[in-house]
Amino acid sequence: MQAIDVQTLKQKLDAKEDFIFIDVREQHEYEEANINARLIPLATIPDHLEEFQNTEKEIVIHCRSGARSGQAQAYLLDNDCKNVINVAGGILAWKEAFGA
Repeated sequence: MQAIDVQTLKQKLDAKEDFIFIDVREQHEYEEANINARLIPLATIPDHLEEFQNTEKEIVIHCRSGARSGQAQAYLLDNDCKNVINVAGGILAWKEAFGA
């Protein structure tokens, strides 16, 4: 499965690339620190499946450490979504590299 590091993610964001950016953490985690991804908690990903199946855009997913986003990535790929990428290390790696 495809993964990118936070440096590559920052380059994509700085370049204003057109992709779907999802944070699969919970609301309280998102409120503590976020990098402007769309909040869709992991448990609700199935509710959005059709939306993700019908896009040609790259889907980039992150969470706290990369584990939940890896689960979301696997689920989407198993359900006919394409071009789904996990952010290795999640928000923890982002904070370490760039602060919050």
